[in-house]
Amino acid sequence: MKSEIPPRLRWACRRGMLELDVLLGNFLIESYLQQAPSDQDLFEKLLTCNDQELFEWLTGRVVASDPLFARMVEKIRDHAKNRH
Repeated sequence: MKSEIPPRLRWACRRGMLELDVLLGNFLIESYLQQAPSDQDLFEKLLTCNDQELFEWLTGRVVASDPLFARMVEKIRDHAKNRH
């Protein structure tokens, strides 16, 4: 498990849409380091997807066809729903 957030991930969470910046950035800052290494890797792979796909998945309009991505999207959505 990583002990600190790599700066490249902070940069990768800065997207073209404020909604994505907030959802991804909050998850990165508040939950990423507590994730299992396999989920950390999966989050990093998710960040390679385009903004439109991420937006549709994270807003629940579309379910990711990759079941691993779909699981990570649900973790991010659950985190957003259960913040403070």
